[in-house]
Amino acid sequence: MKLYKEESLSNFEFWSGAEDRAEKLTSAELDQIEATLEDLYPNGMSETELNDLFWFDFETVLEWIGKEECPDCGEIFESGEMCECQEETKEEEEEDEDDYEDEEE
Repeated sequence: MKLYKEESLSNFEFWSGAEDRAEKLTSAELDQIEATLEDLYPNGMSETELNDLFWFDFETVLEWIGKEECPDCGEIFESGEMCECQEETKEEEEEDEDDYEDEEE
């Protein structure tokens, strides 16, 4: 038997991998996702369907709110930008290139 209940996304108790991912989002982001889910699933969805969406298709969920998850550190950041850890890595690589060029001269 399937039971559906009215519940806000920010109060939903995710489990397993979905719990970790949902905790990365702000209340405002969860509200945006909830509005999208209401449009996409006008008849609702089961708890398992919702949990699996966050767990296994988090990239799509983030796309709805213009965000990405860093593959290196797992932080959430604006689409089209770089995560802080990626910026630091890029800066370190540029410094290493500068050092290498200085050594060649």
